[in-house]
Amino acid sequence: MSHAHHHHGHSHHAHGHAHGMEHNRAFAIGILLNVIFVVVEVVYGILADSMALLADAGHNLSDVLGLVLAWGAAWLAQREATKWRTYGLKKTTILAALINALVLMVAIGGIAWESIRRFSEPTDVAGMTVIVVALIGVVINAATMMLFMAGQKEDLNIRGAFLHMAADAGVSLGVAVAGLAILWTGQTWIDPVVSLAIVAVILIGTWGLLKESLNLSLDAVPAGIDPDDVHAMLNDLPGVEGVHHVHIWGMSTTENALTAHVVKPDPTSDDALLETMENRLRHDFNISHVTIQWERDTEACPASHRC
Repeated sequence: MSHAHHHHGHSHHAHGHAHGMEHNRAFAIGILLNVIFVVVEVVYGILADSMALLADAGHNLSDVLGLVLAWGAAWLAQREATKWRTYGLKKTTILAALINALVLMVAIGGIAWESIRRFSEPTDVAGMTVIVVALIGVVINAATMMLFMAGQKEDLNIRGAFLHMAADAGVSLGVAVAGLAILWTGQTWIDPVVSLAIVAVILIGTWGLLKESLNLSLDAVPAGIDPDDVHAMLNDLPGVEGVHHVHIWGMSTTENALTAHVVKPDPTSDDALLETMENRLRHDFNISHVTIQWERDTEACPASHRC
């Protein structure tokens, strides 16, 4: 390994490491708070015979799993590449985001099913206990959500954890509102109606996460990068007569890669141009792993290149 390359890799690593420490604290606090809360909810849910509370506990448990999953992936992404895993384990962040989205979908399916069943078999809900526990839930989930507020914008894996907590804060809030409404009116149908409303909200919120993580799994161009802009930028560089076979994909939820064939008949200043390309791609498009193949002959394009 050349010294220069090693240095490049190292600076990358240091940056990721600082991020990692920040997230480690967030994950640890979030998991601890939620585990305690799940236990409280299960106990009171059984005592109060509240579907809303038990559904919420189940959802909070799926949250803990979501946090563990995202944390594990963030940790694995920091692992060094090996002979067989030349990209390391960066892609686990994409898988974690995808699984997080799928778990949320399954969770809301379960809540919806149970809520619909409750219409035909209403049960009395012990109001006050439910309301108090749910309000604690709003606070805990909102607090955990805030821990990931900064990281979720540029990292889909962190957004998976963030959305999971946001969904939960919503569920807990709904439970509290339903409890209050039932106390005032005595109408038990309010409980399942509120549950279904929350399901709809979570579905809308999770849809983007599901779509984006599925796209990244399929090596689609990551959201936030316009392939036309990348193509135009490369094409407009001095000496470049054409750009094709451009592939842009996400290696992880934070790192992107590009390969391209660049037609440049005059080989002088190749190195300088390469550096310009790499800098522009990194700063303008957040693409840090770049592989360029030069092509010299514009007229007689070899068949193997399918120009």
